[in-house]
Amino acid sequence: MNNNKPLLILTLILALGVISLGAYTRLTDAGLGCPDWPGCYGLIDVPKTQEQIIKAEMAFPERPVEPHKAWNEMIHRYFAGTLGLLIGLIFILSFKNREQGGPLYLPLIMLGVVIFQAALGAWTVTLKLMPIIVMGHLLGGFLTLCLLYLLLLRISKVRGSSNDAALAKYTPFAFIGIVILGLQIALGGWTSSNYAALVCQELPVCHDGWMEQLTFSESFQLIPPERETYEFGYLGAAERVTIHAMHRIGAMITFFYLAWLALTLFFKAQSATMKKASLIMGGILLIQVALGVSNVVFSLPLAVAVAHNVVAAILMLALITITYTLKPRPENAYV
Repeated sequence: MNNNKPLLILTLILALGVISLGAYTRLTDAGLGCPDWPGCYGLIDVPKTQEQIIKAEMAFPERPVEPHKAWNEMIHRYFAGTLGLLIGLIFILSFKNREQGGPLYLPLIMLGVVIFQAALGAWTVTLKLMPIIVMGHLLGGFLTLCLLYLLLLRISKVRGSSNDAALAKYTPFAFIGIVILGLQIALGGWTSSNYAALVCQELPVCHDGWMEQLTFSESFQLIPPERETYEFGYLGAAERVTIHAMHRIGAMITFFYLAWLALTLFFKAQSATMKKASLIMGGILLIQVALGVSNVVFSLPLAVAVAHNVVAAILMLALITITYTLKPRPENAYV
């Protein structure tokens, strides 16, 4: 698999690009820019000619053609499809080279995840942006990226320094950090899929009286009432405030925990590598906080909101790097 390291790096970059495009599609309200799947109004691209547009609108009278939204959605699908093919190729190459001792189960898991991602992509359209499906699609993209990165770490035989052997006791704390960050990303996806990103425009949590509006049963109801569409949300103001407030509180918990972890590892590490990794994670964490505050202050500008998704993914990769390297490994270890 080492010979295919460039392929893995390319696929990893593409996965980050797909996450970016997915965020852009979601934030431009283009998730239903094409009302069918996998094509767009029955075409492999977007209706362009007047004849095509007329036929498309006759076939889907409830969804007039909006070319800019349709293109946003189709470009995302093209890139996601290419990513799926590359992951399939990685699995085939890993299977062919399995006797060389490289990890096979990770490519197999990735293949399963990307197939399920395709199903989620279809359900996103057929179930009209049901929040749990949209959030699941987001998390599936993050999981695909993380699995690719973990495979890259393993075939690169990244190892922790023997000088930092005493830091191995912090491995469980790093795993807890991954869980906390993963839950916060899920909260972000739930906030976005329920169109709750702009309901709180004051810091640090929300406007006056927000605590009296908290209601959890409907705010976090995973299977919503059946509706013709969930586009632009279906929850009331109180439910959206609850979702947004929990995301803000989650952000504070995530920040303080990861900041503590980064500072602890930095001051206790003996190797320059671990100190650098801790500094990088701390720096990415500060950038993410700045982006989150900017989303509030400037009312969710598109570029900042997309960057907030991308930096969350990069922060997770930084945390995975630290977790993976905390415990020294022998030269020939893949785990």
